[in-house]
Amino acid sequence: MATMADAFVVLPGGTGTMEEFFEQWTWGQIGYHRKPIALLNVAGFFDPLITMLDQMVSRGFLSAQHREMLLYASDIETILNSFSTYEHPPAKGYSQG
Repeated sequence: MATMADAFVVLPGGTGTMEEFFEQWTWGQIGYHRKPIALLNVAGFFDPLITMLDQMVSRGFLSAQHREMLLYASDIETILNSFSTYEHPPAKGYSQG
């Protein structure tokens, strides 16, 4: 999945969805890939997660730069438009050579 995708759109789901989401987001943070990742926030499904991630930034557990690389919107058109202007931040330690 990771090697064949151009980007990732996360739909509401369960633990498997969350595991795959966090894996791809982490891989993006360490530079394993430079692909955009977005949450399709249907009916506010991801609102609690977004709040938690913002709290992680405010408490120093997540850099603002890596938080900002995660895109989200309630409609797919906004997500696809954000993909077209996405700029990946510098990686934090992994270099795929």
